[in-house]
Amino acid sequence: MSETEQLSLTAQDALVALMIAVSASDEDIRTVELVKINASVNHLPVFADYDLDRLNVTAQTVFDLFEQEDGLDALFGLVRDALPAHLNETAYALACDVAAADGSLEEAELRLLEEIRYELEIDRLHAAAIERGSRARHMTV
Repeated sequence: MSETEQLSLTAQDALVALMIAVSASDEDIRTVELVKINASVNHLPVFADYDLDRLNVTAQTVFDLFEQEDGLDALFGLVRDALPAHLNETAYALACDVAAADGSLEEAELRLLEEIRYELEIDRLHAAAIERGSRARHMTV
C-alpha cells in the first residue's frame, strides 16, 4: 500500500485541500489566494474547531499528490471519503472563492472547478448560483 493510500483527511482537511488544489492548479499560488484560504479557515463556522497546524500538512499532501500521475484522482478519493454530502456545496463555494480571489480565472482553475462540480455531484443550477455569488463577492470598483 502506498503512502497516499494510507492518508486520510478530516472533513475540514478536505475543504482546505480543495481550496489549496484550486490555488495550485495553475502552478502559480498567489498571495491573495493564500489570504483567502486563511481568512476562510479563520472566520467560517465550519472551521471553528479546526487545528490550524493541519493546514500545512494538508497543503503538503495536496502538493505531493499533484506530483503523482493519478494524484488528482487520489485527492478526489480522499475528499469524497472525508466530506459529508451536506458539505459538498460548501466545498464548491470555498473553491470558487479561492479561484475568484485574484480577479481572474485561468483555464486550469476552470477545469478543476468543473471537475470538482462533477466529483461532488453539484447540480448545475446550484453551481451557477455559487459561482455568481463568488463573482459578486470579488468584484472591484
